[in-house]
Amino acid sequence: MAPARRLLALSLLLLLTAAAPAPSAAAEEFTEELLLRPLPDRKALAHFHFRSSTPAPGRHHHLFPKAISHLVQKFHISELELSFTQGRWNYETWGGHDPLSTNTKPPGVELWAVFDLPSSEIDATWKNLTHALSGLFCASVNFLESSTAFSAPRWGFKSNEGNLRYGALPREAVCTENLTPWLKLLPCRDKAGIASLLYRPSIYKGYYHSQKLKLTTSKAGGIVLDQSLTVVLQPSTASGKQLHSADGKTQPSWSLEHLFNRKLSGKCLVSKSSRIFVEIEKGILAKSGPEASWSNEFFELSTAPDRVLNELDHLDVQSSSLYEYDLGNYNDDKPLDVGISWKLPVIWSCSPAPYYARRFLMGSGNERGSIALSFLSTDLHKQLGGSSNDCSVKAVVLQVFPWYVKVFYHSLQIFIDGSSKAISEVLEMIHVTPSEDKLSPGTLEMLLRFPCGMQSATLILDFDKGFLHIDEYPPDANQGFDIPSALVSFPEFNSSRRYPETDPMFVSPLLENFKEENVVKSYTEVLLVPLTTPDFSMPYNVITFTCTVLALYFGSLLNALRRRIGEEESKLKKAASRPALIPMLIARLRGQKADPSNSESSPVSPIGLKLLLKVAFVVVVAVAFHYLSNS
Repeated sequence: MAPARRLLALSLLLLLTAAAPAPSAAAEEFTEELLLRPLPDRKALAHFHFRSSTPAPGRHHHLFPKAISHLVQKFHISELELSFTQGRWNYETWGGHDPLSTNTKPPGVELWAVFDLPSSEIDATWKNLTHALSGLFCASVNFLESSTAFSAPRWGFKSNEGNLRYGALPREAVCTENLTPWLKLLPCRDKAGIASLLYRPSIYKGYYHSQKLKLTTSKAGGIVLDQSLTVVLQPSTASGKQLHSADGKTQPSWSLEHLFNRKLSGKCLVSKSSRIFVEIEKGILAKSGPEASWSNEFFELSTAPDRVLNELDHLDVQSSSLYEYDLGNYNDDKPLDVGISWKLPVIWSCSPAPYYARRFLMGSGNERGSIALSFLSTDLHKQLGGSSNDCSVKAVVLQVFPWYVKVFYHSLQIFIDGSSKAISEVLEMIHVTPSEDKLSPGTLEMLLRFPCGMQSATLILDFDKGFLHIDEYPPDANQGFDIPSALVSFPEFNSSRRYPETDPMFVSPLLENFKEENVVKSYTEVLLVPLTTPDFSMPYNVITFTCTVLALYFGSLLNALRRRIGEEESKLKKAASRPALIPMLIARLRGQKADPSNSESSPVSPIGLKLLLKVAFVVVVAVAFHYLSNS
């Protein structure tokens, strides 16, 4: 009996162990959130945020995507961020000082990664990583494997110890082929929850579209995967009501169905939290009153929120409000279609960055030119303390130049409010990595200090245009070559927003990201540089002309060599010996026998000798051509 009891107890223990969830799977979490915000220029902002976390990488996961776990283990990634962007963020109208505008991305593809590896192994690991990401997201990320396509900034992008690599593809197109694998990383994909709003025609007709994947690993926190999608849409005015303001602008009313052509019928079943936030800027609240009511004289939300969160700045003054909706309270019978309806025209503006940064080209021709980076003050420096004499604003500039744009860094000129200034008065620190022809790009990192009273500044750099090999030109070489966007950051300004949490059980990864004191930064335009391009039609013309001549020559030669002269002469004799058709018919009608000798026939010309002479001439020419070509 004792061995039987022991066997039974061991069997029950094995069954309980197999039925119990794995520790890593039980600790995995997934959250989904959506932020909606009206914009001053009659548009609407929608920011989707999904977070998946696991305590440690492993072979089996319950919620966390297995492909991302394999990337972390194979390439020893500490941090990684990959973005696909279509369009450019309008910093002047949509803001540049809030957490969302600070995290916007430049057009095309941007990839940066921090590796936990020795310096000698980072470049090879980066190349393998680009190939893996290219296959995972169905994109041309593998073009960043070349040493001419990525750089290693020191402090201009992110402080690091030399283990960071950065690359950008400004011309990479973004389409549904990139969105579909991005959605496959979600537990519910786009079949349920907030991701079900991602209706492709609605998303890709927007003015700005940026999908991002950020990966963070640590021994204490495990792996955290943040997936965000930011779109700026034009609400449908056919069904929405418009109100005309004094200056002729309109504010259309919109809802989820107007923006995405569908409603929300519930949450993703495996998500820990699923919430929607409607954010109202302080410019609107200043006119509607400090009560932050969801229904007032200026606007009204279509559905009463479950909770209202008010932001408090460093002076304990209300800045903006968040109206929260919990998707756990909605289902198929009670779908959620939150929206905003305007009662009166409202004109407001979003918080800008300290300076608007612009970049443009100067000069003409295909030999040389200049790159100008301009700053235009927004008077945000007035929030800083201190007198006008010692007050200053810091700005960090990072620019990556392809190797064929040969920049003369010593030609740097700085103009403040139209007057030339000494470089030592403005430039505090600079780090230059010169480019090498066909090997690596050039990197320029600058720390500038502008006086607070400055209204405008311009930095100018001269460059020469290099020459490429014919194999290095892209198919659309005449369109020009792209220089990636420059990154301008302001270390003394942060874009954090704090919303006091009254519920200790309420945890929002989106609001946690808003609390982080990220540096205010903005990207400039992508520059299009025309280079000297060869006439790609000339090789085609030469090949076509040469092939035509050779075809005519060898065609005549083969025709003369392969012609059967004897058979042609016998056929001509037979044709001449045949009686004419009309005399033969007349003879038949009369009942007489046709005489072939009396029938008219055309005489046969002596062409045999001429053909032989032609063949002999062609043979002599061929032998002479062969002899001369070999000699």
